[in-house]
Parts: sequence; structure tokens; C-alpha cells
Amino acid sequence: MQKMIILQVTLFVLIAVGFFLKKKGIFGTTGQKNLTDLVIYVVLPCNIVNAFMVDFSMERLYACAGILLISLGIQIFAVIYGKHVAARGEAEDRAKCIRYAIICSNAGFLGNPIAEGLYGAEGLLLASFYLLPQRIMMWSEGIAVFSGESDVKATAKKVVSHPCVIACFLGLALMISQVKLPDMVVNPVQALGRCNTALSMLVIGMILADINVRQFLDVSLLRFAAHRLLIIPGLVLLVCHFLPVSDTVRSLSVLLAAMPAGATTSILASNYGQDPKFATELVISSTLLSLPSVALWSLLVL
Repeated sequence: MQKMIILQVTLFVLIAVGFFLKKKGIFGTTGQKNLTDLVIYVVLPCNIVNAFMVDFSMERLYACAGILLISLGIQIFAVIYGKHVAARGEAEDRAKCIRYAIICSNAGFLGNPIAEGLYGAEGLLLASFYLLPQRIMMWSEGIAVFSGESDVKATAKKVVSHPCVIACFLGLALMISQVKLPDMVVNPVQALGRCNTALSMLVIGMILADINVRQFLDVSLLRFAAHRLLIIPGLVLLVCHFLPVSDTVRSLSVLLAAMPAGATTSILASNYGQDPKFATELVISSTLLSLPSVALWSLLVL
């Protein structure tokens, strides 16, 4: 618990720095996007590959398979839950934003630093497997929610070519084969990977810098936050209680399920003309509310 408190304070300070940089105009919208792309396409893949550079064991492989199956179940449930429960009674454009945000959380940006901070390389390794089904779903069912159609070929291409997915398969091959890469390769990968937590939290802070307190008066935002941050992770905790998984897998499954709406919610809503303002408010408000909710879940599962 002490480790979690220290981690939370560290993340909060980093978020505050990002908030300050955006508020003072040191980083604008373009700079924020560039920093986000840097994390997604360079830093996070290096961090993932580095997490796989551990000794191979069947116990570790079983843990990865376990959290992968749990994540798959969560994604299937999210599709059904988002459509029939979370978005019920909302206007069509808002409903699409909510359905997508239920499917696609921000477990990559916010979840990976938490997983790594609590459990080191093992936590990041498990989080990487947890995110595989979500990355597939966000480019398949997620796109279908906004567009009304899903191109299987285009989806497969996006998933397979995603740098984080490539990093997972490359890292898995390295772990199983136990091939030792030369230091001239390993050292730069490790150096870039270590930047993940700091840069990810800076981006989160920049997102929060756009917040408008009055937007919390929207009941739809608070209702979504309850579904995304409380109800879904609560159900995951309940189900995991009956599954033969380790405490680490159980804790990470709950914490990663308790992440706020993914930033791509607002991007896709804008691309498809589905109330991008509301989508952005979903991302910002749920991100802010996730800070105390993640602390709450940490108390329950650690």
C-alpha cells in the first residue's frame, strides 16, 4: 500500500507538470499530439519489448494467458454492456461515443505506468497481454460503432501493424527463445522505455488542462464515469474471485478495467461527426475522476 501511495503521488506530480505546460502555452495542441505519437509509436513499444526481456517460465506464460483470456471476456462484455446498459436512453450520437468509450479505455497511457510502478517488468508484461484484445476491438467493433460497418481486412492490417502489437510479438519471441540481444540494441531500448511513465503522465495532464468544471453538471458524463470507473471493475473483481488466477493477475485485471475513456474516443467522434465535444468531455471528465477511483480500487485489491 505504501508503494501505491508513493506511485500515486509521483503520477500526480507528473500530471500537474503536464497541466502546467499546457495551461502556460509551452505545449499547444500540435505539441501535445506530437508527444502522444512519440509515446505510442516509440516509447511504449520499447517499454513493452523491455518487459519481455525476462527469464522464460511456464508459470509466467500461464499468467499471461490468464490475463489475456480475462481481457477478452471483458471486451466481449463491454460491447454488450455499452450498447444495452451504459448508452441506453442517450441520443444516438452520444450513445455511440459512450459505447466506444466503454470498449476502449485509456489502459495503455494510464494503465501501463500503474502496472509497471506496482509490479515492475512483470506488471508491464501482463498489461501488454491485457491490452491485446482491446487493441483488436478498438479497430474492429469500435470503428463499427461510429461508422456502422467494419472492414475485416482493414481492421486486421491496423491491428497487425500497430507498433505496440508488433512489440508484443517481438518481445514474446525473445522471451520464449531467450535470445540475448547485444547491449548496443538493449541499452537504447531500455533508455527509451524508461521515459514511458513520465511522458504518458505529461499527456494526461495536458488533457486535463482543457477541463471545464461546468461540464460535470452533465448527468450523462457522471453516469458514464460510474459505469467505466466503478461498475465494470467491480464486476471484474467479482468474477476474478472465482477464477484460478494469481493475486497479481486479479489485481491488474481490476485496475486496468478501471481506466477512463481512451483519447481516441474524441478523435473518432470528430472524424465521423458524432458530437466530438461530448466525446472530449467524456475523456477529460473520466480521466479526472479516475485519479481517486484508481486509488480506491488499489485499496481493495492490493
